[in-house]
Amino acid sequence: MFLAWKEIRYEKVRYGLITCIILLISYLIFILSALAFGLANENTQVIKEWQMQTIILNENSNLNLNQSILTKQDLEKNKLTKQDASIGQVPIVVKKAKRKTVSSQLIAIKREQYIFKTMSLVAGRKFNNKHEVVVDSLFNQYGYQIGDKIKFNGKNDSYKIVGFVKNAKLNIAPLVYGDFSLWKKIRPMAPTAQATAIVSQRKLNYHHKQAKNYSTKQFVLKLPGYVAQNTTFEMMITFLFIISLITIAIFLYIVTMHKLPSYAVLRAQGVSAKMLVKATVLQSFLLSVVGSMLGLVFTLLTLKAMPITVPMYLSSWMMVSVILGMIFVGLVGSLIPVRSILKVDPASAIN
Repeated sequence: MFLAWKEIRYEKVRYGLITCIILLISYLIFILSALAFGLANENTQVIKEWQMQTIILNENSNLNLNQSILTKQDLEKNKLTKQDASIGQVPIVVKKAKRKTVSSQLIAIKREQYIFKTMSLVAGRKFNNKHEVVVDSLFNQYGYQIGDKIKFNGKNDSYKIVGFVKNAKLNIAPLVYGDFSLWKKIRPMAPTAQATAIVSQRKLNYHHKQAKNYSTKQFVLKLPGYVAQNTTFEMMITFLFIISLITIAIFLYIVTMHKLPSYAVLRAQGVSAKMLVKATVLQSFLLSVVGSMLGLVFTLLTLKAMPITVPMYLSSWMMVSVILGMIFVGLVGSLIPVRSILKVDPASAIN
């Protein structure tokens, strides 16, 4: 440890550059991880809020909520309990004068069912009639206020915002909760249509007519763009770790090659090769820890500066995972120059 720290203090600029590169790579990994987790969270936020275990959809909908319609015949054998709820879904565009137009999704719910009863309000109250709606708290960030009257899809009818609810996003779009009559008005359909889907907090096994149950995992994996988005971020983060490994290995190799004459002198003085290898590994460990911790500090400052509309979230387990990943990559990279250290000939120092 003494030798490793002594070298770092003596070659401040050289090791400072390595630390800066580790800082920048770890910072980029933290930012991408926060974006990936934030986007994934906004894709499935409301599913977690509903504590959904099973969803019943039209079996011809390809697990797409937009394509599903359930009729009376489809649901005639399904008896809803206090853990089940019918929902009606339709994409909408929310408009109000002097406010930002917001692409959203209307979720129609029934007041006697659990989604309405467990709704987590951050302001206002729940809707009482078909002319009132509760919206996601993101609308508040866009300037919408309780009491505002909004219109959907350019229609003339207006609806009053009476409350803001947290964790109400699906497939990144903020939700608008309203009465079932509103769903049927915006999306005209056959009189036999009962709902878009049935969501449940329990595991179901239901298949009748054209209705079929699916697990939460099956439904989430079919959300538009969800798998492609997560896979892209995972590949980017993996490549960054590989780049980090190569960068650390190259820097340490170059530094080691410059120090070989000094190592030869130390070997001639009786310092073992094991101690020199240990010093190199400890140097990599210290640089990786300092660089990744500084990267985390810069990331936290960046997250505070970001507007709330940017979906970024960094959990504690993610911070620890990235730091441990950087340390592991640093240690693996430090093993590359070990062979050169072991081949140092003490006699070369005498010559």
